[in-house]
Amino acid sequence: MTKQITLYDTTLRDGTQGEQVNLSAEDKLRIAHKLDEFGIQYVEGGWPGSNPKDARFFEMARKATFQNTRLTAFGSTRRGQVLPEEDQNIKALLKTEVETMTIFGKSWDLHASEILGVSLDENLAMIEDTVAFLKKRDREVIYDAEHFFDGYKHNPDYALKTVKTAANGGADVIVFCDTNGGTMTHDVERIMGEVMPHLTASTGIHVHNDCGLALANSLAAVQAGVKMVQGTINGYGERCGNVDLIAVLGNLQLKMGYSCIAPEALKRMTELSRYVSEVANMLPSKDRPFVGKSAFTHKGGVHVSAIQKNPTAYEHMEPEEVGNKRRVLVSDLSGKSNIDYKTREMDIKLGGNGYDNKKIVQEIKRLEDQGYQFDAAEGSLELLIKKVTGQFEEPFTLESFRVTIEKNRSGASTSQATVKISVGDEHEITAAEGDGPVNALDNALRKALNKFFPQINEMGLVDFKVRVIEGSDGTGAKVRVQMQSRDAREIWSTIGVSENIIEASWQALVDSVQYKLSRELNGKDEKHSNHPSKEEKTTADSPESGELRRVLEG
Repeated sequence: MTKQITLYDTTLRDGTQGEQVNLSAEDKLRIAHKLDEFGIQYVEGGWPGSNPKDARFFEMARKATFQNTRLTAFGSTRRGQVLPEEDQNIKALLKTEVETMTIFGKSWDLHASEILGVSLDENLAMIEDTVAFLKKRDREVIYDAEHFFDGYKHNPDYALKTVKTAANGGADVIVFCDTNGGTMTHDVERIMGEVMPHLTASTGIHVHNDCGLALANSLAAVQAGVKMVQGTINGYGERCGNVDLIAVLGNLQLKMGYSCIAPEALKRMTELSRYVSEVANMLPSKDRPFVGKSAFTHKGGVHVSAIQKNPTAYEHMEPEEVGNKRRVLVSDLSGKSNIDYKTREMDIKLGGNGYDNKKIVQEIKRLEDQGYQFDAAEGSLELLIKKVTGQFEEPFTLESFRVTIEKNRSGASTSQATVKISVGDEHEITAAEGDGPVNALDNALRKALNKFFPQINEMGLVDFKVRVIEGSDGTGAKVRVQMQSRDAREIWSTIGVSENIIEASWQALVDSVQYKLSRELNGKDEKHSNHPSKEEKTTADSPESGELRRVLEG
């Protein structure tokens, strides 16, 4: 019989304590509905007694309907020498009208005596009184034993007494917390083995990732018998974060034979991860297990050759099981297999004798030795392959450009650019101003091309990055410029390298425009259209994108 594990999400409370993670009450409600749709059993909405935003969230949530999720309110035990019915935090919990309350109390004697300033006996009374008070009001009570593992290591008898006291008060679930995130996995296994025989109540685990062991510790606790795992989507949380519920779910249900959610929901794991990143305005981590963009990405030629024969050679599972997809990159580590894969993906036909592959690999390795990085610029890669194989016809040719920057005493600066291009037998010279030299070049080029290719007005800048390749030459060092552009259907990246930052930017800019035009002029735009993923929309639609353009180009 498959063992059932309950998932408890605290993204809306513990997750928002992470650096740069900020959610409005409306954001939190959107995520709560997404978690409910996904099938998470418990969603902790916040601490209504600590701030007005969480109180407002619960006011809004009272009007909402949840199909799979029990919305949970978080709070502390009563204060020392105060009755539960007179404690303002507990009043705020009851005001939410939710059926489930999560209460945290002190398991470490150090925290009771030095942080709270109460006696050890009073701390026990605070725990039992609070749990019992809420149980009498027909609430489901989850008790979070804060700092349990540290407390047990320093004073095992007292730490055990605190969780027994919560159980005596009627707690429905006792959750062991590694609040500082410093417990080793072998200690989790040992302590759980010693503690579990003393409890009859259902148990859970809540760990932080300060030693990089949050996932290992959570899985170890499950194997020791706990039935609930608390964590956050994408591992957001204070300091180094909480355990990532996505990784917990992937391992428990796909690797260890436990049941956490409906099997069909697994295919929405990647979507959920990126949705939460988008709402939180956080860039998704590419190397996140199961759902990261790089989780099933291959770069080495030997690897690519193998996965074309059998993906299990270098993949632990099918990416589609979690809603992800396989990707192949091309770089100086590439072999002919990478080129085979990428050209099929791009619908570019090569000669059957392998000569084209060899030429492409040689050119990529030559350019990457100069500082190019094609695994991060697939727009430039596609153009390069077409040029090397004679399948690219330049839609326009640069005759010359000039950029001037003027700065006056008041501190203001202006940039102007003049561009001369030719399209067939026609020539066009235009000038434009911009917020910075690259913006001025962009404006001038668009102005020149608009007469011939009005579709470039659909394009927009998403991201612009400059990196020094090797800094020993100081301000004369070679730089790499990466540019990300988009239209209504697609996002693409291009690259330029030069000792002159304006020249490198021009290369990336021209590649970006030529990529757009080559797709449309070749009649492939619809075939290759690729709606931006949630991850890509996060960057493109974020309020920072316009500011990024002004700052980096100015």
